[in-house]
Amino acid sequence: MSTLPAYRWRLAPDGLATRRQLRARGLRPGGQDVAAQIERPRRRRGPLVAYLYRVDLALPVRPMTPARRAALAKANAARRICPACRSDAGYVIPASLGTCVPCAYPDPHGSEGSP
Repeated sequence: MSTLPAYRWRLAPDGLATRRQLRARGLRPGGQDVAAQIERPRRRRGPLVAYLYRVDLALPVRPMTPARRAALAKANAARRICPACRSDAGYVIPASLGTCVPCAYPDPHGSEGSP
C-alpha cells in the first residue's frame, strides 16, 4: 500500500484540484483514484484533509436530463413533507427534529396563545 503525497494548505501543485474545484470548472473526477492530499493544520486536533484529483484526467459533468431533474425535484419535495402531519412544511425538515417545527414543539396554550 503506497501513501499519498501530502501538501500543506494552499501549496498544492498546478494540475491537481479538489472535488469542489473540479465542479467549479464543470468537471468531475470520473472514477480516477486520489492523486494526493492537502492538509490544513489545526490547533489541538488533527489536520483537515482534502483529496486532490488530476485535472487532466477529469471528465465533464454529466448533463442534467429531464428524467434526472424530475427525480431530483421529487426527492427534494419529499424532504419537505412532515411525516407526522403529512403537510408541506415549506422548508426542508431538519433531520435532528424529524418533523416540522409545529409538530416537534407543539404550542402548550393551543392555537390562541397566552391570554
